[in-house]
Order: sequence, then structure tokens, then C-alpha cells
Amino acid sequence: MNNLQKLPVAEWIESATKSATSGGEGLFHGIRVVGNGLINGLEDLLISIPPLVFILVLTGLALFLKRKEKKWGLGIFVFLGLIFVENQGLWSDFISTLALILVASFFAIVIGVPLGILMGKSDTAETILKPILDLMQTMPAFVYLIPAVAFFGIGVVPGMVASIIFALPPTVRFTSLALRQIPKELDEAAISFGATPSQKLFKVELPLAKSTIMAGINQTVMLSLSMVVIASMIGAPGLGRRVVSALQRANVGPGFVSGLSIVVLAIIMDRFTQIFSKDKNKQ
Repeated sequence: MNNLQKLPVAEWIESATKSATSGGEGLFHGIRVVGNGLINGLEDLLISIPPLVFILVLTGLALFLKRKEKKWGLGIFVFLGLIFVENQGLWSDFISTLALILVASFFAIVIGVPLGILMGKSDTAETILKPILDLMQTMPAFVYLIPAVAFFGIGVVPGMVASIIFALPPTVRFTSLALRQIPKELDEAAISFGATPSQKLFKVELPLAKSTIMAGINQTVMLSLSMVVIASMIGAPGLGRRVVSALQRANVGPGFVSGLSIVVLAIIMDRFTQIFSKDKNKQ
């Protein structure tokens, strides 16, 4: 084994990255401009809402969505959790984190659902995409920061791109799984009634697959949130930056409070996506 020549894999990757960076400079600049515009615009919109109004609206929404079950726990948690964030002076960082997660999750879903449909409909696509998704899910999250910085520099956009790549696989996999689990008899019935492939997809298959797809979307949102602290290492703003700063300075108290605020956001987003998933399933 010692006599085997070392393959220059690192050099190949470096060369490919440099070629992509120089050849796609305009594309990467455009993505950076659009990403910054979307995140900053959403952040400005959310931060313009008075914190108390934001808290009351979200609490009211939680109570409204749980009205049929007559469970008030989520509404109480939303109110107390967000009041805690505001009380600790972390509201602006909370909004920055929320904006980043919403934009990253949106793009991951927009990309993931069509890929999942393709994967669910085509065995060839599944054969090609499955190992790619395996690689995306097993690669350490920190590794995504390296090409993101190489292509987009330091800031919120590389954090967004790394979050999209890291959070994409669940939506693709769950969408594909949902479509493949639909009974063949239903497909045959739709075809026998003269449904076109697009009508069969949008009026039969996707409605039946909604609950499973929503479960994948829930996982995508949670994975986007898990990248908050990691993305802050390359300049992404928000609560993650406070956690990293506290870690560097060994400030246990501020770091714990920032981490607790991330937990509040995680629980709120998880519960809301679960509610929508259940509602879809009932329909």
C-alpha cells in the first residue's frame, strides 16, 4: 500500500473550485445580491413590527390553530418564550435568525419538492439522486462552509447556501417516498377516468402525499435551524453569532441564554409545521 501513488484529489477539488469561481463569478454575484436582498428585506419587514404586536399575533395564531383540540399549551409557550427573548434583549438577533431560516427553508422546499417528484416518478432519477443525497446527509455540516465561502465570501448568503444544501435531503426523500407509497390502483383509476399526467399528479397524488411531504418539510426547517450556530462562523448574523462569541470568551451565562432563545424558536417552528401537517392529513 505504501508504494501506491497518492491521488491528488485535494488538488483536483482546488482546481475545480477555482475554475467555478472564476467562470461563474457573475452567477455567484447575482445569487449573493438576491440572497442579501431577500434576507435583509424580510428582516427589515419583521423588525418593523413592534415586538409586543408580533408576540400577540403569533400567540393568537397558535391559540387559533389549537382551538379544536382545546389545548392552550402552545399559545402559552409562544407567549412566554418570546417574552423571554425580548426581555433578554435578543429580539433583533432573534428576527435575524428567523429571516435566515425562513429564506433558507423556502429555497430548500422549492428545490426539494420538484426533485422529490422526479425521484418518485423515475427509477433512473432515484438511482442518480440517492447517492448524492446520502453524501449530502453524511458530510459534516462544517464542510459545507468551505465552498460556500469560496463562492460567496463572508456574510449571510454563504450561511444561507450552506443551510439549503444541508437541509435539502429530507424534503426530497419524503416527497419521493410519499409518491411511491401511493397505491397503484389509484393511479390506474385516475388514468381510466382520462386524467392527464399533470392532472393525476396535482389532483390525485400530491393531495394524498401531503402529510408525508409536510413531515419532510418539518425536518428541513429543523435542519435549517440547526445550521444557525455553524453559519455564524462565516458571518451569518443572529443568535448563532452570540453563541459563538460567548464560546470564544467562555461566557457561560450569555451563551446559555442565546442557546435557550434558539430552543424557543426551534420548538415554535417545529410545533407550527406539525400543526399544518396534521391539518393536511385530516383533509
